[in-house]
Amino acid sequence: MGKPPTAAGMPDELSRRLGVLDAVVIGLGSMIGAGIFAALAPAARSAGSGLLIGLALAGVVAYCNATSSARLAARYPASGGTYVYGRMRLGDFWGYLAGWGFVVGKTASCAAMALTAGSYLWPGQAHAVAVAAVVALTAVNYTGVQKSALLTRVAVAVVLAVLAAVVVAALTSSASDAARLDVGDDATFGGVLQAAGLLFFAFAGYARIATLGEEVRDPARTIPRAIPIALGIALVVYALVAVCVLTVLGPEGLAEAAAPLSDAAGAAGDDWLVPVVRVGAAVAALGSLLALILGVSRTTLAMARDRHLPHPLAVIHSKFKVPHRAELVVGAVVAVAAATADVRGAIGFSSFGVLVYYAVANASAWALTPAGGCQARVVPVVGLAGCLVLAFALPLSSVVSGATVIALGAAVYAVRRALTARG
Repeated sequence: MGKPPTAAGMPDELSRRLGVLDAVVIGLGSMIGAGIFAALAPAARSAGSGLLIGLALAGVVAYCNATSSARLAARYPASGGTYVYGRMRLGDFWGYLAGWGFVVGKTASCAAMALTAGSYLWPGQAHAVAVAAVVALTAVNYTGVQKSALLTRVAVAVVLAVLAAVVVAALTSSASDAARLDVGDDATFGGVLQAAGLLFFAFAGYARIATLGEEVRDPARTIPRAIPIALGIALVVYALVAVCVLTVLGPEGLAEAAAPLSDAAGAAGDDWLVPVVRVGAAVAALGSLLALILGVSRTTLAMARDRHLPHPLAVIHSKFKVPHRAELVVGAVVAVAAATADVRGAIGFSSFGVLVYYAVANASAWALTPAGGCQARVVPVVGLAGCLVLAFALPLSSVVSGATVIALGAAVYAVRRALTARG
């Protein structure tokens, strides 16, 4: 694969500055974010005592997606992630559709993360805080990816410390009751699938590693190592937290909790931990937002290079070596969405778009020469099927809105192709 086209007279490559640890931290910053603070309660409402089964299903699909993404990223170490993989393995349309789903879905996710931070920091002014957070983190990303990686590393450390405190409080609490982990009659197959789809939202961050393909050192080695490490750490953390929260609150209490981890800390008798958890949730949301803006801007860069988005967005800053125009546009769109959007609607919409994105990733991985043996074919098939099942198991409103926007993207592509052919 040759060098991607860029605007005339500008550098055609991003600077490779990130190592394995940086890539793992960026992936963790995207996964171990507001999802674990927000997704447990709606998932419990869907699955009841089958929550842990839903978490396991989400983890299996995430593993397949991570494996497929790692193989593809090693073959195509360029910014854009599945947008690039789809184009190379399946054709221009499928790459475009993946890029469209990612940019639109993750833009909604950015707004959701910003609003989550706002609701924890200043509930009465959540939208204003959200917009301010978007502006500040866009400025951080503008000045270079290394600063973003450093800030993400701090955020991950804070969040892991808060989650560890919640786990310890739950395990040492007299309110803990292991019997609450039993799967009861309230768990249905459809509910478990819906919970898995909702929980998948919290796993999707490892794509951020792949979208930074032009900014990691030795990408053929770094990316395949960083993705499974980040996913494995996130899965272990999520499982521990889910088990501990369930043992303290039980399925019904968790389903009714507005702030599950804060409620679990309070139920465990550690009132001092409640405000700490609130701060940790805000830091988690900001860490996710930082990494999300980073990933969306890189996919925007890749699509702009191929003129699926306005070509001036492909320009790379001569000093900071970042796609600064793409970052500014993404930041502006996210700020508008954060000022007007609803958190629940944004999360559901984002989940559908992300699952479509990974469906294309798995199909692309299946199309690779099966040099890895049987697993190289089985894993993407399981991942593709899992993505489609979870996408259509989401709440109906999320399915309808997500499918409508994906169809709109396909229509835009068709019109553009027709106009190009006439020209």
